[in-house]
Amino acid sequence: MIPAFLDLPDGRRIAYHRCAGRRPGVVFLGGFRSDMTGTKAGFLEAWAKARGQAFLRFDYTGHGASSGDFRDGTIGGWAADAADAVGRLTEGPQLLVGSSMGGWIALLLALRMPGRIAGLVGIAAAPDFTEDSIWAAMDAATRARLASDGLVEVPSEYDDAPYPITRRLIEEGRGNLMLRAPLSLPFPVRLLHGSADRDVDLSVALRLLAHAEALDMRLTIVKGADHRFSEPENLALLVETVEDLLG
Repeated sequence: MIPAFLDLPDGRRIAYHRCAGRRPGVVFLGGFRSDMTGTKAGFLEAWAKARGQAFLRFDYTGHGASSGDFRDGTIGGWAADAADAVGRLTEGPQLLVGSSMGGWIALLLALRMPGRIAGLVGIAAAPDFTEDSIWAAMDAATRARLASDGLVEVPSEYDDAPYPITRRLIEEGRGNLMLRAPLSLPFPVRLLHGSADRDVDLSVALRLLAHAEALDMRLTIVKGADHRFSEPENLALLVETVEDLLG
């Protein structure tokens, strides 16, 4: 299916798929170097169409069919993409479903546009991963090379090519950290996390659960589920969780 495009005044071009339907709408926020053609996004769209629910999936700049180079991207920039997509392509409150990095983006949207958020589902949500995962895992030599060259490459389990990590990604990420300052989430939050996730440790979900101020926040740990969280039983739980929050 050919995507539509949101052309923004600064030259960004955001690729997206959208279907109309009842509100609150559901917005899928993908992960780091993932695009909107993934299993979870496609499954949610098929569910939304069958249910008659409004739904939006899109690619951040430097991802998928959107404009830009991945190496130019930052957490704040991708959050701006998400804010523009939600602000210009949806109406009324939205239920955010954030996968991995998308969980961090969802938290940033909750701070930027709280009146538009009906709830949040995090799938292996990874707030602060540029600092607590990527930077923390670098040895002194790699950090020195990043400082001098502005770029290093790290291996990926999901791609033959390594991930390019820029100094700007790390430094800009420090201005968007979620787990170092008070975090109020005045809407229902559900966190789904696999016990076999090797990319985002379960401790991240536990830390987020303990850190956030929320009246209705729950963590579900799924034994044996990995980071992709895309097995049929995982997808069924995701839809069950979304439906529960939609009422």
